[in-house]
Amino acid sequence: QKDLVESGGGLVQAGGSLRLACTASRTMFNAYIMAWYRQGPGKERELVARITRGGTITYAASVQGRFTIGKDNAANTLYLQMNTLKPEDTDVYYCNAETAYGDMYWGQGTQVTVSS
Repeated sequence: QKDLVESGGGLVQAGGSLRLACTASRTMFNAYIMAWYRQGPGKERELVARITRGGTITYAASVQGRFTIGKDNAANTLYLQMNTLKPEDTDVYYCNAETAYGDMYWGQGTQVTVSS
């Protein structure tokens, strides 16, 4: 059983929207921090947005005002609503759970491609 499973990636035109979902096991969903990262070929994996167990949210400057992270507690699901997408948002997006001890867990990733 996989603990973090992403869905919702795909191909969209610039200016469009996508909604990513990460279905988590109960243990993962209750992690200290849940987050979305992204990584492109030859690039470092970078933080997109994160939400702590207490509800504190942080966004990367490049997505501030366009992306929204949220949690559906009843469904053990982490979301990332992505609006006004740009070609530079094209990457593989990963769901992440981090424990209070710093242990990191990753989903398999979902491809987001934004055409110009």
